[in-house]
Order: sequence, then C-alpha cells, then structure tokens
Amino acid sequence: MDGIAGAQELQARLDGGFFLDDLTDRLFPSLASGVRWGLERTEKALKSLGDPHRSYRTIHVGGTNGKGSVTSTLAAVLETAGFRTGCYTSPHLCSFRERIRVAGNPLTQDRALGLAEELMNVPEICGLTFFEAATVLGLYAFEREDVEVAVIEVGLGGRLDATNVISPEITAITNVALDHSDYLGNSLIGIAREKLGIVKPGIPLVTTESDKGLLEIFREVTRDVGSLCLKATEPAPDRIGVSPDRTRFTLETNAWGQIEIETPLVGRHQATNAALVVEMFQHMPEDLRPELETLRAGIATVEHHGRNQIEVIDGRVWFFDVAHNVAGMDSLIDTIDSLDLPRPLVALVAVLGDKDWSSMLSPLFSRMDSALLTQPPSAPLDRRWKPENAFQTLEKIAQLRIEEDFEQALIQARSDAGQGTVLVTGSVHTVGSALKILKREPLRGESC
Repeated sequence: MDGIAGAQELQARLDGGFFLDDLTDRLFPSLASGVRWGLERTEKALKSLGDPHRSYRTIHVGGTNGKGSVTSTLAAVLETAGFRTGCYTSPHLCSFRERIRVAGNPLTQDRALGLAEELMNVPEICGLTFFEAATVLGLYAFEREDVEVAVIEVGLGGRLDATNVISPEITAITNVALDHSDYLGNSLIGIAREKLGIVKPGIPLVTTESDKGLLEIFREVTRDVGSLCLKATEPAPDRIGVSPDRTRFTLETNAWGQIEIETPLVGRHQATNAALVVEMFQHMPEDLRPELETLRAGIATVEHHGRNQIEVIDGRVWFFDVAHNVAGMDSLIDTIDSLDLPRPLVALVAVLGDKDWSSMLSPLFSRMDSALLTQPPSAPLDRRWKPENAFQTLEKIAQLRIEEDFEQALIQARSDAGQGTVLVTGSVHTVGSALKILKREPLRGESC
C-alpha cells in the first residue's frame, strides 16, 4: 500500500467485513460469557462424555504472562519429537480455531462444528460458560483426534479454572503479576496462591518466577501438596541476542551442558519462556524427553502470533503485541529498546477499561514519537475504555490524538509513521482486529 492508493485499499478491506467470524456463535450460540468459578460443571460435562481427557497425557501451563508462548513451544517440541500433540490456548486473536490445534494444525471449521454437534446439549445441560464449553470441546477433540499428549494453557487464575480437571505429567507457572484484579484481587500473594491451585501431588512444578517472596509461597504450597518446586535456569542477560525475527541465547543445563537456543519469538522475555521449556523437558518422564537436537529444532519452529510480531507490510514495519498489563508492557518496552526500529515510532493503542492503562502507557509513550488512542471493534461493550481519559492524563508525555473509529485510526497511524514503524498494542482485541484488516491473521492461507 502506498500513499492514497494504500489508504484506499486499506479502506476497501475494512468495508469488506473482515471482522466477521461467526464460528464462535455457531459453536455455542446460547452460552453465557464471563467467569463462573468452579470445576464441577466442567467435570460433569466431561464425565457425561466418558472423561475424554483421561485418554491421553497432559502438561499444564499457568502464569500471568508468557504462558501461551510456553504452551505453544512445548507443543512444537513434542510434535518435532514425533508425538501426536494437542495444543489448547486462549484467547484467540482472530478465529476460534486458533485455540485447538492437533499435530500443529488448527481444527478445520467443519471439524470443529462437527465435534461441537457430538457434544449435543451437554454444555446447556451442565450450565457451562463459553470458556468451559470451549475447554470441554478442546479436551474432547484431542481424544477424537487420537492425540498422545496435550499441552493445556490455563485460562484465568488456576485453582478454579476449567482446565484444572486434568492430571498432568508436569506443571509450569511462568510468573505472577497483577492482572484480572476484578477476579483475582490486588494481592500478588493471593494471585500466586490461586495460580498454584494447579499443583498436583507428586507432579513437579517448574517456574521462572524471580521474586524471592513469591518463590517462598511457591515452595510452601508445593511442599504442603506433596510436590516439588523447581526454579528454571535462565540465560544471563549478556547471553541473549534479540533481532526483529528471532531471539538467540546461551543456556547452562544439567542434561546437556551449555547449549545454544534460537526461538522465532522476539524479546528477552521469550528467552526466559524458552528456558522454562528447556527446564521442563529435563524433568519430564523419560519417554517424553527429547534429544538435544530435537529440542532445539522444535523450539525453532514455534508459532505464537501477536507477541512481539514484527512484519514488513508493503514496505513499512508493523509491530504487533498483545501487552495488556504492566508486566507485559514492560517486556514490550524492553524489546523496543533492544531493536533499532525505523522512526518515527507511532503507537496505535486501545486498552480495556479494567486495566491499569496509566501505568502501562506512561513508559511506552516516552519511547514513541506519537500515538493514536482508539477503540477495538471486538472489545466487549462493558469493558471498553475511554480514550479521552488517557488523553487528558498522558498528553504531556507524547503527541497524542484520539480516533475512536478503529479503521480510521489504523489508516491514520500508517500515514503518520511514513517510512517508520507502527506499533499496535494494548489488548488481544486491538491486535486481532489489526491483523485481520491487514490480512495477517494467524490462519490466513490455511483451509477452513
């Protein structure tokens, strides 16, 4: 896209209805959204289906940030090692199909709908929420697709999350930070204890949490449960190299000595996430442990979109990241500081209203040449933020403008950046909407 022609093409994409993805409504048309704590509904639904989640082995991954990257990386390694692997993550960016992958591929739309029909009226009878039904569908799909091992990402919290019905081979909690305070509270210790609810007796827990106080909570809980807490070895900062398309690092391991790892996921925090994966494989049952070259090859093939995703589109640099809390934004800023991105740097930002946007955006805007505050079209109406509040609070930090219409904001950001870089961030809704408009959605080119 270039000049006026580029703007016209982008506008045509917007007018073409690129936000339409009715698969979610077709799968579970009558279920409630939102959060309802407890495992009993999910357990009841699974029991009525013959407990499909007992037919294959599982790995459970929780934490505040990075758990999706860790889940996807674990699945990539297991697939490279020859296991028929399932991968369940949430939320999705553009299509529900992103959540449930088998052998590295999403379910086709027809297959997802067919499996949902096989559930019959179980979700309604058991009173499942949308997330609970999605989890049941994923666990059921893995049985029907003859999965050998599935890697499952926690949705929210841990103890009462619908995914906590599995009996995993190993468990991970990436870290603990403030997020979803309306559900989990404002206490890091309280949040940690909720996340630690996925720990099972005799099943090792691996973490990259670095706060000494929180680590003591980890050790206390695992000791009480009858498990073992293992702190992953992380690469030294001077052993990490970050470029726009990959992250390389050197890591000391007990199993393989000093090893070189490369991940296509970008950022120092992705070196930490990959190091957690390496540590986990060292403590898995022996038949799940890969050879070193298989481990390295698997990590090098992982895909997890919308996380420090840098693409050149029609000669311009676009940077997409779903950072939606303070810790996530800190990681994004560290990546920005590590890269020599073309200037000017223009941020297109939309945050959900229940987030600490002031703490998130103040340090980000100090790195930007300008920013546009907007509203993602897919954001729930009851969670939308008010860009004017952010404008009034943060206008002295950077050159800010408000463009509530997301489509026009995207066109304007591209124009403002010129030959520089457009950063799209603030929420999954923001990044997903932009990727869809720009035809960079994760499943583009894959069969429906």
